[in-house]
Amino acid sequence: MLLAPTKRLAEGANWSYELKLDGYRALAVKSGGRVQLRSRNNKDFSKRYALIAAALEPLPDETVLDGEIVALNDVGRPDFSLLQNYGVTAVLIVYFVFDVLVLNGRDVTAETLTVRRQLLADRVLQGLAEPIRQTPVFEADLDDLVAAVRQQGLEGLVAKRLDSRYEPGQRSGAWQKMRLNRTQEFVLGGWTPSVRNIDAVVFGHWVGEKLLYAGRTRSGFTPAVREKLQRQFIGLETDVCPFANLPEANSGRWGQGLTAEKMKDCRWLKPVLRADFEFVEFTPDGHLRHAAFVRLRSE
Repeated sequence: MLLAPTKRLAEGANWSYELKLDGYRALAVKSGGRVQLRSRNNKDFSKRYALIAAALEPLPDETVLDGEIVALNDVGRPDFSLLQNYGVTAVLIVYFVFDVLVLNGRDVTAETLTVRRQLLADRVLQGLAEPIRQTPVFEADLDDLVAAVRQQGLEGLVAKRLDSRYEPGQRSGAWQKMRLNRTQEFVLGGWTPSVRNIDAVVFGHWVGEKLLYAGRTRSGFTPAVREKLQRQFIGLETDVCPFANLPEANSGRWGQGLTAEKMKDCRWLKPVLRADFEFVEFTPDGHLRHAAFVRLRSE
């Protein structure tokens, strides 16, 4: 079941809240006495996260759980960059379980979320130990939760309707997500064209006298904003790439890297325009993850 993105989560007695965990979504399946971890793209995570698979061995047979594989840093916060480096460095990996789809051969997806959570607590999680945990559910005022999540630097919040059934592959709105990202000012140094105007912008930040590439994004734009930016770019185009750290050797695990081949699609700008971008975090190689344009800054 998928989360519908929103700028404001639903409120009321029929809604509950969880943290938006920054990790890999995964189904845990025990069938014929064998445990498998499957990604959203149906990749087998069982060997990569063998400790989690082993901890799920006590599951009742013919059972399917839904959860998130998360790396926790030294202070207990989810850290996606640590998850990316799992296997290279010592990392605490946890499987946070938040739903049950099949229990001992019985399909429970038509039950309400309240019932499924109770089944999970009473008949599944009591037989499991670390690194398996149940995702915490918060009973608190939404504004207080938003403030706390921002203060702790966490990724966001999830709202789920208590009477919702489990809808595989659907983004019905019964489950919602609100990302509470960091916002920072960056310098526009280039763009890639679309058929009509702008497809994506390329941006970075100054370190001393060097402009360092931080990312590119096509997120956060309306048609009107794209047209406005196109007008702002008039007179600023240049044949010279303004970024001191380009080209990069490879595109990186998540494709943020700007290689010489990808740079062929870019048009460069004199680095004078500044804009705010939302993002989740910096990756270890200095790129922004989940970046989105917010606004052009005035001089």
